[in-house]
Amino acid sequence: MMYQDRRMKPEVQPKAERRRLSAEYKRRIIEEAIRCQHGELGSLLRREGLTYAQIAGWRKAHVSGNLTDKARGPQANPNRAEVRRLEMENTRLKRKLEQAEAIIDAQKKLAQLLDNLKEGKAL
Repeated sequence: MMYQDRRMKPEVQPKAERRRLSAEYKRRIIEEAIRCQHGELGSLLRREGLTYAQIAGWRKAHVSGNLTDKARGPQANPNRAEVRRLEMENTRLKRKLEQAEAIIDAQKKLAQLLDNLKEGKAL
């Protein structure tokens, strides 16, 4: 009996989503916070499910004019395909340069060997 109670339930639990708060909502909350009398700010924060640190950050952003609706996360690079192509070309050219340097070194050694043979100096 006890084993049956411990079995996992086949139901899939919904994944919690992060709240996305609009800039307009943030402005409205900042204005309400400014109008709050002594002791009312805590009730506002509890009612809205916010923290003082959030309000403080929003206030700074509002004063500096940076309170906007912006997408979170890394920004897509529109030149990604071009960068990848250039990286591949760069790798190819480096390989070609190494081959050319090896050929030049071999040519130098051959020229030196031929000069030594002309002068009668054999290795």
